[in-house]
Amino acid sequence: MLFVLLATLWGGSFVAIEVGVTEWPPLLFAAIRYDLAGALVLAIAAVRGGPALPRTRGDLTAVATVAVFVIFGHHALLYVGQGSVPGAVASAIVALSPVVTALLAPVFLGGGELGGVQYVGVGAGFLGVVAVTNPGAAAGVPAIGALLVFGATVAFALGTLLLRRVSTTLSAAALQGWGMLAGAALLHGGSRALGEPQAMAASATGLGTLAFLVVGPGVIAFLLYFHLLDSVGATRTTLVGYLEPMAAAGLAFALFGYVPTPGAALGFALVLGGFALVEGHALRVAAGDAVGRLRTTLS
Repeated sequence: MLFVLLATLWGGSFVAIEVGVTEWPPLLFAAIRYDLAGALVLAIAAVRGGPALPRTRGDLTAVATVAVFVIFGHHALLYVGQGSVPGAVASAIVALSPVVTALLAPVFLGGGELGGVQYVGVGAGFLGVVAVTNPGAAAGVPAIGALLVFGATVAFALGTLLLRRVSTTLSAAALQGWGMLAGAALLHGGSRALGEPQAMAASATGLGTLAFLVVGPGVIAFLLYFHLLDSVGATRTTLVGYLEPMAAAGLAFALFGYVPTPGAALGFALVLGGFALVEGHALRVAAGDAVGRLRTTLS
């Protein structure tokens, strides 16, 4: 249930962003979200104890990586892209993150070449994005919006890979908190550079979407993610990305009546199939664990 809740919160963030960017300037919206989320996550880090202040060059490099790639790069492109891309479609594109990460890992980390089946998964995933963003399949999703969301996916994958090359003394909460605040500062700078209005009266809808993004995906999902890492391990926790597009599509249907056309549905299936092929080991581990639990229960 926690796994499904995490997927729902993260999947729901795409739907909330879709609503929010109609109420807020996109970069300012993202910046305020991470001003608040960063402060809350740092408070959690202080309560939990452990190293909370960057002290080493590795700490500063890790914070800068999170700020530049995971917060600024990813969210600037995602929020601007979602001005024209529905949340359900954006979630399917971002679901390619493990596929893109696996494709780029040999370049940035060395070794770890993909196997033949995984390359098939990469191809299926990209074909899925083409199908989902085809004007005839997804109600006319603009190509530029889809490219921006895909750029957000690449930025997230790069940040993930670069973090693996850095040694840090910070706790996970402290690293994310400082990264959020530094990334928010960059988003504020980008907002001003683009000439976005800085003074505005937000509606109840705008404030509601902001509150959800800060508390739900920003804080509760963060705590759930690390709880699952501790309880079931990283391999199975990564499979949450398999459910996010389904959660986003379900919420989009419940709130807006969004129904993907058969072509878009095929695209979703290809993206998820590509994810499954690339993350085959994680799926086998999860399936084996489920079978083991069932046998234990039945016996």
